[in-house]
Amino acid sequence: MKISNETWVTEFVLLGLTDDPSLQLPLFLFFLLVYIVTLVSNTGIITLVWITHCLHTPMYFLLCCLSFVDICLSSVTVPIMLRNFLSTKKNISFPGCVAQMFLLFTVGSTEVFLLAVMAYDRYTAICNPLLYSVIMSNKACIYLLIKIFVIAVLNAMTQAVFTFSLPFCKSNQIAHFCCDIPPVVKLACSDTTLNEVVLSLVAGGLIVASLSFTLVSYACIISAILKITSSAGRWRAFSTCSSHFVCVTLFFGTLVFMYGMPNTNHLLAKDRVVSVLYMVIIPMLNPLIYSLRNQEMKETLRNLISFYFLEHCSLLNFTKCASVSKVQPLNSQHTKILPNVRPTISTIFSNVETQPTELYNLLDQSKPDTTTFSPHRNRLPRRPPYPS
Repeated sequence: MKISNETWVTEFVLLGLTDDPSLQLPLFLFFLLVYIVTLVSNTGIITLVWITHCLHTPMYFLLCCLSFVDICLSSVTVPIMLRNFLSTKKNISFPGCVAQMFLLFTVGSTEVFLLAVMAYDRYTAICNPLLYSVIMSNKACIYLLIKIFVIAVLNAMTQAVFTFSLPFCKSNQIAHFCCDIPPVVKLACSDTTLNEVVLSLVAGGLIVASLSFTLVSYACIISAILKITSSAGRWRAFSTCSSHFVCVTLFFGTLVFMYGMPNTNHLLAKDRVVSVLYMVIIPMLNPLIYSLRNQEMKETLRNLISFYFLEHCSLLNFTKCASVSKVQPLNSQHTKILPNVRPTISTIFSNVETQPTELYNLLDQSKPDTTTFSPHRNRLPRRPPYPS
């Protein structure tokens, strides 16, 4: 839809990933499944770290923050994309587009800096283990997170102000599934050189700086790992960093392609594919990578599942025994087989209001007489007492 020069744009139309009607429902089901997996897996990591005391360390605290950021990053774009798959009207209001771009860059910038902080955390744990608890204290982690959030908000505000200060008179149809900067800038009817420079310098500069800091940290980590003499120690140190390194490679690779190059080199079809990777797919893969490649996470999850499974089975067995004791109390045949064991089980379960002291008395009375049933009573003579 073309718009005249005198008309202000009040809404945009998100064209989405494809205009083929036959692909709308399959894409809806696929991205709905991806979104559900993203929510469940990231929420599961946060819950696992929260309820497990041995995981209350700076590394897993930052991992919880990453999971929360991944939930936010996916929730900014995926619900609108799912709505557009099933709707004929794929419009988004002008303030809604501004809000989506601001939130997208806030959450994306937060994840960029958070991955760099996680790399520094691993560097401190491996290269300076004696000072790790001092450098990465709870106060230091919270202070770093506040700084990350402030820088991310300033970056997002700068990009949104420079983008939506442009006049939009060509069209209001965004060839994308969200309000990202490259497709929105293409709709402007004025010179966008300043916007491209700001995008490349600010967003691209922050990405390159965070990536450089992360690579330097990993270079020091690899140098420290190679100095470890035992192979088991090298493997354990490498296993704590491998999952984070995979996430860094996936996330920064897509961001450099999107925002590290000039806007003139962008192809909208490739931009949409890359955007799907870092906005939708990577938030789903991050918790899977951390849970599958982190030995401590796997062991904790396995122990937790075993614990709850055993607790559930014990509760079922206890309930079954209680019901059996109520329905079939011990009879005279049982007392003939065990003459010194009284039928206290049926007595306990038949009297719910029995006090704890009475229960202990009943259990003490039900103990067998060891002097009567001891098979070695007459074989080994008792040692005479010492003279006083």
